[in-house]
This record gives sequence, C-alpha cells and structure tokens, in this order.
Amino acid sequence: MIEAGLPGATVHVASEDGVHYEATVIAEQFAGKLPLARHRLVYAALGEHMGGAIHALALKTLTPREAGLA
Repeated sequence: MIEAGLPGATVHVASEDGVHYEATVIAEQFAGKLPLARHRLVYAALGEHMGGAIHALALKTLTPREAGLA
C-alpha cells in the first residue's frame, strides 16, 4: 500500500503480531519535508487501514540521499 501511494519508494515492513508494525520508507517525495510531513504522506498512503487493521506503526522515513542511495 505504501509503495502504491508513494511511487518509486523502497519500503521494508516488519510485524511480529500482524497489528503492530515497523516500517522504513525511502522516498524522493520526502525531500525538503520535516518528519511529521513525511509521516503524513505514509499515513495517507495507508488510508483507512491506519487505526483499523494497523493499530500501531513505527516509521523511519528517509530520502534516497539520507539512506546513502544517491
């Protein structure tokens, strides 16, 4: 869902219980944005699943440059 909402993003998601998730999202769309704005982009991609099927999400959001990919 995150990759569909943020085209070109690289996403790694992990969950031990299927309700609480950790995600690392690397996307060019994060360039020039503060962490809260980056998180909002991810939440928008997840839509109604946030707070429903996804109870908790710990996010690490990086640009390709910050991730050492550019």
